[in-house]
Amino acid sequence: MEEQKYIRPTWDEYFMEVANTIAKRATCDRGRSGCVIARNKQILVTGYVGSPRGLPHCDDVGHLFKKVVHDDGKVTNHCVRTVHAEQNAICQAARLGIALEGATLYCRMTPCRTCAMLIINCGIERVVCEKKYHAGQESEEMFREAGIILDYVSEDTLKYDNQ
Repeated sequence: MEEQKYIRPTWDEYFMEVANTIAKRATCDRGRSGCVIARNKQILVTGYVGSPRGLPHCDDVGHLFKKVVHDDGKVTNHCVRTVHAEQNAICQAARLGIALEGATLYCRMTPCRTCAMLIINCGIERVVCEKKYHAGQESEEMFREAGIILDYVSEDTLKYDNQ
């Protein structure tokens, strides 16, 4: 029997796999996601969905829902107890004094509007998402306007449980 040759993952596959491992530390079961920010094939910082330091986690005390009314009139519940993985990674870079200029950010889904604005202002040049976010069109447009490269591993849209 012929032995198959091992095929190393691409850098994008490698960093996305690390982001998915980081997501296992997330503390909100609605959107366990992780984030890796890398430059020149080196991980700079990571982040995962979790409550601010010293505050209770969704997994421990439940979700903190706020109603969100969308432009089309649809009302959804959004958990606001946690800081997004992208935000936590950017905060970690700030705490450690690590510049993110020219970096690539790897995450589970299209970043939300707030995360997109932070990503743009940090000087991150590329974003790689595992899947699309159901309300990610505004972020996609901001990235286009800002000249940020946005790549998807899959064109599927991520669906939340309990949405």
